[in-house]
Amino acid sequence: MPHAHIVATEFEGGESVLVDLNTKRYYQLNETATLIWRALADGKSKADIVGSLTSIYDVTETDAEKSIDHVLEHLQVHRLVATHKGSQA
Repeated sequence: MPHAHIVATEFEGGESVLVDLNTKRYYQLNETATLIWRALADGKSKADIVGSLTSIYDVTETDAEKSIDHVLEHLQVHRLVATHKGSQA
């Protein structure tokens, strides 16, 4: 789940910017990362996000999972999301 101190602003074209109100740092997300961020904010599971990616883009479930894992890793490294033990999202 995204931390409460992170504010997201989406732009036309599907990209977005995240602002960490605690550190005053901002992060730019591409279209795919924005979709993943929005899904996390909506409480969607990893399986739901995979389904969204495969229905919107011409990617396999395996590639969708890799993309999600990659984005989640970056979000976690920058402390933009909270992790829950045993969570699939």
